[in-house]
Amino acid sequence: MNHYSKLKRVAREFFFGRDSNTAATAAIESVEFVRPEGMRHYLKAMPSGATAALRPLVIVLHGSGASAAQVLGMAFPPSPLSVWLAIAEREHLVVIAPDGSQRRGERCWNDGFTGIASNPSCDDTGFIAAIIERAVAEDQIDPARVYIMGVSKGGMLAYRLASELAPRLAAFSVVLAAMPVRSDYAAPKVALSALIIASTHDPFIPYGGGKFPYTLWFLAPMISVEACVATWRSLAALSEQAVVTHVEPRGATRATRFTWGADPGKLQVGLLRIERGGHAEPSMAKRYPTLFSWFPGAQNAGLEVAEEAWEFFRHKRSGKHA
Repeated sequence: MNHYSKLKRVAREFFFGRDSNTAATAAIESVEFVRPEGMRHYLKAMPSGATAALRPLVIVLHGSGASAAQVLGMAFPPSPLSVWLAIAEREHLVVIAPDGSQRRGERCWNDGFTGIASNPSCDDTGFIAAIIERAVAEDQIDPARVYIMGVSKGGMLAYRLASELAPRLAAFSVVLAAMPVRSDYAAPKVALSALIIASTHDPFIPYGGGKFPYTLWFLAPMISVEACVATWRSLAALSEQAVVTHVEPRGATRATRFTWGADPGKLQVGLLRIERGGHAEPSMAKRYPTLFSWFPGAQNAGLEVAEEAWEFFRHKRSGKHA
């Protein structure tokens, strides 16, 4: 590579990021249907090729101000969760990315945090439940293999869905999110496998809990990441002792994997802790612009977050259908 080409590549990555994923991906279609709050929309990725087997379903929830298109890699900036499209094609599963409702020009979720004026009032739990019902009826979905993964405010909604839809879910994962100190929904009562991915230097989600003052009225106090882990570990009656593995460090961040529960086919709780990481999903292939490392912080390059979630999900079945 000559000097000019290298300079162009560095400049492009600084402002626009990098996508090095070349794997085949599932085809995306757009779906709309009417809910009590009005027309709702989601994108559905279906793998190619016919199969007689029932397929797993993964529902991916975007962050505040983002969209289904962005989280599936169809809009800027490149989303690490769009790696689910390659997983869908390779593993013959269906991926659905719903759009949050529009409020003040942004898409957002009713994540159940008390006192957030910007949250919509619509029933997003009912919306996601309806999507699951339609997918089971229309898309050869295995009702025992329904998984949810959300990032940022989508992760906060994932916590709510895990609390309210638990018997219908096999497992869930949250990325860069925590549970509320005060919520508009009941505390979880049903054990569910959970993979929690969090950064210690996230400028929006305090790892130790609370609320950063500069987030103003957009966020409310939340419990610590490790308290979230303890909530789901306690419900699953898992030992306090975790199996700990260290991921080979790359760049400024380091990742440590904590796992409670030895059998991947039974209840497990996992924590992927990104030391010195910011508000950026870990990824090797989908790199945010280098500019973003200043704010909202460093992106880990030693993990592929969607692949981590799929490895966690793949052997789990919901108790309702077991």
